[in-house]
Amino acid sequence: MSLKPSRRLALASLISLGTLALPVHAQTDIQWWHSMGGALGEWVNDLAKDFNASQKDYRIVPVFKGSYDESMTAAIAAFRAGNAPHILQVFEVGTATMMASKGAIKPVGEVMKEAGVPFNQDAYVPAVAGYYTAPNGQMLSFPFNSSTPVFHYNKDAFKAAGLDPEKPPTTWPEVALAAAKLKTSGHKCPFTTSWISWTQLESFSAWHNTEFATKGNGMRGIDARLSFNTPLHVRHIENLANMAKNGLFVYKGRGNAADATFVSGECAMATGSSALYGNVVRNGKFGYGIGTLPYYPDVPGAPQNTVIGGASLWVMSGKKANEYKGVGQFFAYLSKPDVAAASHQRTGYLPVTKASFELTDKAGFYKKNPGTDVSVTQMIRKTTDKSRGVRLGNFVQIRTIIDEELEGVWSGKKAPKEALDAAIQRGNEQLERFQKANKG
Repeated sequence: MSLKPSRRLALASLISLGTLALPVHAQTDIQWWHSMGGALGEWVNDLAKDFNASQKDYRIVPVFKGSYDESMTAAIAAFRAGNAPHILQVFEVGTATMMASKGAIKPVGEVMKEAGVPFNQDAYVPAVAGYYTAPNGQMLSFPFNSSTPVFHYNKDAFKAAGLDPEKPPTTWPEVALAAAKLKTSGHKCPFTTSWISWTQLESFSAWHNTEFATKGNGMRGIDARLSFNTPLHVRHIENLANMAKNGLFVYKGRGNAADATFVSGECAMATGSSALYGNVVRNGKFGYGIGTLPYYPDVPGAPQNTVIGGASLWVMSGKKANEYKGVGQFFAYLSKPDVAAASHQRTGYLPVTKASFELTDKAGFYKKNPGTDVSVTQMIRKTTDKSRGVRLGNFVQIRTIIDEELEGVWSGKKAPKEALDAAIQRGNEQLERFQKANKG
């Protein structure tokens, strides 16, 4: 019996659907919550896409969850509700909080071991890996996007002001002199800074081998207390206040709000994250230079080393063994010398591994792009007990307090010493609260 054309078509469709319905090898999805927007968001998406294309078992699903503060808050809520992501990007300020959340996280060292993925902690840049390592030597989180503060400057603006575009200021007195010349040449924003606490107090302290907080800046215990009201700290904030009064330093807001004003050319000099590099290269319309963080030449031992910024990847607990295997494979992929080197060169973040630094150096990247090695050379100096990093509980709240108090200084409503004393008093209350909540 021959079938009518319409029935023949229907049967062919059923056969086709049946073929499609045959069981296929299902990929395991790995949720990755992050806080990378703009050019950095594209980088994160590309990393996920490239990893997904490199194998067939796992699929990394990157999800932008807003600012670092917002993503951390969302993850805590999701963990309590039983639907946390597998991987959470947490900024360095949240490290002590994550370390204290023992039931919520699974140490990276453990994840890699259980996944059967070769993992050598010594392969990672020591200053970076050390920050995310527990006292027992186990790496707790994966050092994904580590940055350090550097000095960004507009070479075209320098030329117009009669300054040498190949010689950025290296000391704070030189910054003030350069700002004065830039102002005279018509620049309305000679100098600005992002992340006030990180650049002007935390890294400033380490760079001058001075404590920001006791107990090695909290690295030796949660009973640390703030100590950034020394004569050196007061002197620096006074100098910035005087620059603000004379239109040489223009405060542009909290967090990284100032970054956009440098990229647009509005501000000629800025201290900020080394990771601003990718944005300037992509969107800046001027000659771009990078210098080291400025220091005071009369301070013994300065410059020392800067401290870590950026974020790391934490693995959340309560997932299946197969999913953790996928996380381990993804971290191993991110650690590959060529992948890590490409990330470093694209973003301005520090190289994650020693091999990726060597690969970048051998390729001639630093010679072709002067200044891109500044972040690395600032971090690989020998650290001291005062300059290893800052790891404090309730650090997000402490930074907000510092912003609030120093905004009183920039507006001329508070004296520098008064503001720093108030920030310490209020910040120590946060540290006491954290200590009480995490005893034992």
